[in-house]
Amino acid sequence: MGGHPNKLAKFWQELRRRKVVAVIIVYATTAFILLQLANLFESSLNLPPWFDTVITILLLIGFPFVIILSWIFDVSLKGITKTAPKETPLVGLVKTVSEKSIIVLPFENISSDQEQEYFSDGLTEEIITDLSYINDLLVISRSSAMTFKGSKQTLKKIAAKVNVRYVLEGSVRKSGNNLRIVAQLIDAHTDTHIWAEKYNKNLEDVFVIQEDVSTSIAQALKLKLSDGELNEIKNHPIENINAYEVYRKAVDKIWRGDEKSLNEALLLLNNAIEIIGENKILLAGIGSVYFQLVNMVNKPEYINKVDEYIQKLFEIDPNSAQGHMLTGLIYTEFKGNKKDGIKHLTLAYEQESNNPEILLWLSHGYMMVGKMDKIGALVERFNQVDPLNHMSYLMLAYQFYYNGNFKSALKTLLKIEKIDPLNILYLFHLAMFYMLNGTNKSSLEIIEKMLRFYPEHTFSKLSAILKYSILKDFQKIDEYLTEEIKRVALRDGQISYWLASFLSLADRKDIALKWLNNAVENNFINYPYLNVYDPSLANIRGDERFKKLMSETKTKWENFDV
Repeated sequence: MGGHPNKLAKFWQELRRRKVVAVIIVYATTAFILLQLANLFESSLNLPPWFDTVITILLLIGFPFVIILSWIFDVSLKGITKTAPKETPLVGLVKTVSEKSIIVLPFENISSDQEQEYFSDGLTEEIITDLSYINDLLVISRSSAMTFKGSKQTLKKIAAKVNVRYVLEGSVRKSGNNLRIVAQLIDAHTDTHIWAEKYNKNLEDVFVIQEDVSTSIAQALKLKLSDGELNEIKNHPIENINAYEVYRKAVDKIWRGDEKSLNEALLLLNNAIEIIGENKILLAGIGSVYFQLVNMVNKPEYINKVDEYIQKLFEIDPNSAQGHMLTGLIYTEFKGNKKDGIKHLTLAYEQESNNPEILLWLSHGYMMVGKMDKIGALVERFNQVDPLNHMSYLMLAYQFYYNGNFKSALKTLLKIEKIDPLNILYLFHLAMFYMLNGTNKSSLEIIEKMLRFYPEHTFSKLSAILKYSILKDFQKIDEYLTEEIKRVALRDGQISYWLASFLSLADRKDIALKWLNNAVENNFINYPYLNVYDPSLANIRGDERFKKLMSETKTKWENFDV
């Protein structure tokens, strides 16, 4: 019962937006005048007594037609035009600065040895992590903060770009065992210093410094820390400074993301384990490396290694947030088990609600299963903590995309142009969104760029299948639909869906239905999008096999619950 007034209010607002209410008022006023005139003319001109009755009947017959036309069309100075569809409000783009919000800028390495860069970056990341445990504080993530490394922009401009009030900046000088750290907290709105400190310590004191910086910021911003938050900040998972330095070097390699750097990170993390034994931070790092080797480098043989390190993580810490996140990723991305995957990602999110990685993957998981009502707050938070990550805008665009609003999806996606114009995921979706908006020429131009810059990348090969589907070049489609692409798609519901969509566009019905079936088997069950919104599937929607599959998909979608 509680939902009906809200629905009526929304309906009333839509009537007003489409100017139906105004038309009814004008029509009623005009009808009243006409009836008065009809009555007058009937008397003065000796017209038959049924004249005003006929006028009344005609006005009543015309009323519904006028209402329907006013709903569909809009009359303005520009003429008669079709009423524009209502824009879905984009969660995450309403920019109000939170009173308790901060960005930790990359600490400047002023050591004589530039190789110490990993250490200053590591200090930045550790402080970001500590501050992220404070629930009442919005902290910009590492990936967005690091975009300002070496930047000469004013602090006010930086704060405005990421929508925060406070900025922490500093420098690090490391020489042998000696450490000098300077940190200062600034209110970017007023350009005033809130807190500042200089530390001249030994290297072993770096953990104490991190803790002091984080608690001092909390005090300066008048944030009351709970016992749990304080314990997280005081917790130092790697107490041994030698192992810590090796770990920080490994993290620096992981962030680079290429196969060579990931393998180097693996060696470093194993070296750290040799120093202090198995440790949950080091085990989580190794698990993440193996996941990236599967996900980014396409080495599916390492899935078992991810499982192995997840098991080790849970043996040390049964509630490990990183363990739950890795488990969720393996289930959702590689094992086609979205239900258990989302369950584990939710458990990770409950512990680390400001972790952008968890926010990203949990949102993505809900999108794949068509539970769009679940993602609004997640995507909004992801956009807040990681506003300069291209994935933030991609997830915002996905909200429109999976609701069939391709125009707004494209408009939102294009915001990535200023952040990372040659990002492969951005280019792939840009080509696809142009196609969905009926701009095939632009789509083909983007695909040519991808093939020029990334000829061997999986997404480039997928985009080539899109290109030749648009051009109906079946020989070229078969040329790019390699065994490698098929192998990747077999374990990935979203890639299977993309293949189905592109091949349907080329009117290759049998193979399109095959890949669509595989997508559903891998729990890509976004029923509203598949059954209604995706125009690329129009060629197979009339097929009985499609109807049967959609009936099964609808049941899965309706019954999906975590």
